Amino acid sequence: MRRHLPFRVAAAAAGALVISTALVSTGAAGAVPGRTDSRPAVVEQADAAAPGERAEQLVAAMSTAQQASSVVMGHIPSADPAELSAYMQAGGLGGFILMGANVPTSEAQLRAVTAALTVDPALPPLIAIDQEGGYVSRLPWDQFPASQVLKDRPAAETAAAFAARASLVARGGANVNFGVVADITADSSSFIYGRSLGADPAAAGERVAAAVSAEEPFVASTLKHFPGHGAAPGDSHALIPRTDKTLDAWRQSDAVPFVAGIDAGASVLMFGHLDYAAVDAAPASLSARWHEIARDELGFDGVMITDDLGMLQSTGIAEYADPVANAVAAIAAGNDVVLMIAHSTPETAGQLAAGIAAAVEAGTLPAERLQDAAERTMTLRLERAASGAVWAPCADCTPAP
Repeated sequence: MRRHLPFRVAAAAAGALVISTALVSTGAAGAVPGRTDSRPAVVEQADAAAPGERAEQLVAAMSTAQQASSVVMGHIPSADPAELSAYMQAGGLGGFILMGANVPTSEAQLRAVTAALTVDPALPPLIAIDQEGGYVSRLPWDQFPASQVLKDRPAAETAAAFAARASLVARGGANVNFGVVADITADSSSFIYGRSLGADPAAAGERVAAAVSAEEPFVASTLKHFPGHGAAPGDSHALIPRTDKTLDAWRQSDAVPFVAGIDAGASVLMFGHLDYAAVDAAPASLSARWHEIARDELGFDGVMITDDLGMLQSTGIAEYADPVANAVAAIAAGNDVVLMIAHSTPETAGQLAAGIAAAVEAGTLPAERLQDAAERTMTLRLERAASGAVWAPCADCTPAP
């Protein structure tokens, strides 16, 4: 397994820390303003190779069923710590996504939620949140500039905003942010327009790279929605947007911000339910071809995750009516984590895991593919545990002018 090396753009990461600390007021020497716990502000990072080696050992010791559970990111709409803890302990899931129903009214209450999701502090799950800011914001206390403003501003302002935003995510106890929209479009009627960091590929790429570099010291930064929502009109929450754009045309346009984000060190790449008909008839989230392009052409070596698989069911297309079949197809295509929110129940994540394991046992999903997905997912979990959160003092942050 090729290992993604976190924080590989050390200079950029250090720059993000400088930017983030410049946004806050300072306190007494040696103190970290706004801190509410006794953990150190910066935890020494472990050897980058160690998490990958440890992940291989842990996954090798797992049963097929355990490996399958480890590549599922679940969700239930609750903020009750006891209910959330029971859900995670019962499922053995590798991740959980925080939605609006999981976020209480204060940061302290959110930390209680995320602590309940962490069954083993030495091996925390991937706790993700869609914290783009602006139109898509789960944290009411995030008042930092978002894409609506940043798309017309220098990239340094994107770095400042995303460093502060990622710090808030980390302070709440999440370790993955689905926050960097790398889609580009000049169509103001597109639902993704207000969430994009620009219409020009090169300028948007600079902002995307700045956002990723700023986020990575705090959380695992995610690029979405690969290969690019802007080229395919329509909202993938209700249909599968389609485009006839060729691969060569994509390379010159929509690919540019994703390449910039990958080169900046993004840990996670989210695949959209997008039909680039000239490349593959399957939606990108279920397309082996698009996963090959991301790995082999763009050089992405981190964790690949689906957008919400429940969105495929919402299209009403019979081919995607079975959530278990969708999950198996997603792993087979190259995803390392499957995510499902819409149409799910407390039992859904377990059903997806059981279906993935059954496919391996039946020989319809290669065991090596599941093992690779589990190792990549486990590596990221260990990387985040080893790095510790960079607890910038953002309780009193004020946005840059």
